Parts: sequence; C-alpha cells; structure tokens
Amino acid sequence: MTCIKPRRLNFLWRSLCATLCGAVLASAQAQQGPQPKLPTTRITAGMHVIEAELAVTPTQQQTGMMFRTTMGTNEGMLFVNDDAAVRCFWMRNTLLPLSIAFVADDGTIVNIADMQPRSEASHCSAKPVRFALEMNQGWFAKRGINAGTRLRGKPFNEGKSRLQRLRPASGL
Repeated sequence: MTCIKPRRLNFLWRSLCATLCGAVLASAQAQQGPQPKLPTTRITAGMHVIEAELAVTPTQQQTGMMFRTTMGTNEGMLFVNDDAAVRCFWMRNTLLPLSIAFVADDGTIVNIADMQPRSEASHCSAKPVRFALEMNQGWFAKRGINAGTRLRGKPFNEGKSRLQRLRPASGL
C-alpha cells in the first residue's frame, strides 16, 4: 500500500480541480457563438421548398440554432436521429423565435410547437419520431402546414442506412 503525504495529496487535488475548471471554461467558451452552417438537404412541403441544415451528430444537435441571429425565410434545421423516441427541445441560448415540427419516418408532421427565444420550456413530440424540423416561428402556420401534412425529401424516403451515412466518418 502506498501512502501519499497530505502535502502531495493537496497538490494533486488542486491540479485536478484546475484541470476540470479549465475544461468547463473551455466548453462554455466554445459555445459562445453559433456553429458553422451545416450540410443541407431540400425538403418540400406541398409547393414550398425548404433548404434544411442537417443536424445529425450529438454535438450538432445539442448546439442547434443557438446564438444565431438570422435564418432565411425558407431555411431551417432538420434534426436526424437513428431511432424513434419522444423528442423534446428547449431554446436556451437560442435568440430567434422558432416553430418546430416533429416528423414521422414517412415525412408526416406529428405535431408543431412554437418556441420562444431564451426559454427553457420543453416542447415535445406527441409520439416517438426520428425527425424534428425547426423553422422561423410562424412559417408553418402562414403556409397552412399543420399536423398530418407530409414533407417530402431524401431523409423521409430513404431508410435508416441512408441516415447512418449522413454521419461523419468519425462516428460522432
């Protein structure tokens, strides 16, 4: 059994605390700005064309639209998951008011919720889904798009293997 002297233990403890604090600060600083624009795909909702950024990795999904100050009229962010589950979103550090459509595998909108900027209120899908599409608040309502409307595009008409190919090679 090795005995560590109290003075050495104190030094190790302070070193560990400094390292952990540095990591936490670096993480917080890393999220002080928006993530770069992500690869996009085209989705249609009736005659409306959406240019949707694809958030497929956990980091991309966690950051989402945080800290962004603008989004084009027909631009959005599609959150793509491997498996269906009840999905919940909040708006911490998100500066734009958004509407979110929770979307079934076949592209059918399950439900839509309006979300307020900088809010931690949770907005969840009414049933398990793999997709969620964020757009400027009111985008769906202004176009008469509601629950039951079917979105079309590659993410909805290709199987799970296609979605897995969207993920970067690093396995994130």
